[in-house]
Amino acid sequence: MGGWGEYAAAWAAFLLSHMLPARPALRRPLVAWVGEHAFLVGYSVLSVAILAWMIGAAGRAPFVPLWGWAWWQAWVTNAAMIVACLLLGLGVGVPNPFSIGGAGNDRYDPARPGVVALTRHPVLWALAVWSGGHVVPNGDLAHLMLFGAFAGLSLLGMGALDARRRTAWGAPRWAALQPRARFRPSAIRLLAGALVWTVLIVSHAAVIGVPPWASGP
Repeated sequence: MGGWGEYAAAWAAFLLSHMLPARPALRRPLVAWVGEHAFLVGYSVLSVAILAWMIGAAGRAPFVPLWGWAWWQAWVTNAAMIVACLLLGLGVGVPNPFSIGGAGNDRYDPARPGVVALTRHPVLWALAVWSGGHVVPNGDLAHLMLFGAFAGLSLLGMGALDARRRTAWGAPRWAALQPRARFRPSAIRLLAGALVWTVLIVSHAAVIGVPPWASGP
């Protein structure tokens, strides 16, 4: 299978994988069956697999050019990826009741908010920067749809999560959980983000089929 049909199927799988687990009637029995940790791990693996399929399907879709390629565009993506990986390093697995990617949210302390003092949504910002940075060197319709949609969904998701939390918590709790200290980055987490960026750079050509570096004009 290939062409627009595969691309549409990949998009359908992505949308269903995000819509169905959010329904309490489906999520609760699954969590009760396998446990919260196993559910989250399995869902994360499934999400990564579907994302990989979508990227591959976008490359196999009919090529409809929208703008030309220039050597500097790759460096826009590389710069964006540094920011995205550092945000991931700072935001994944830390106490953060406001957004996705957090863990141990019951241990969140507004007096020691970590990355939440920088942004409530570090992982969503990482996704937005990653996808937005990949729009520039991919000037065809399929990739614009892919990366543009991910950037838009990430940005819209921040507002949607904030609105949902405010409604669910109420104004007093929302205000009480706001950070009360300045952002102080963790050197270990910044190093982890830099390591992720290095791994992605080294493996990009082998995994994606496109070298991340571009020579000058």
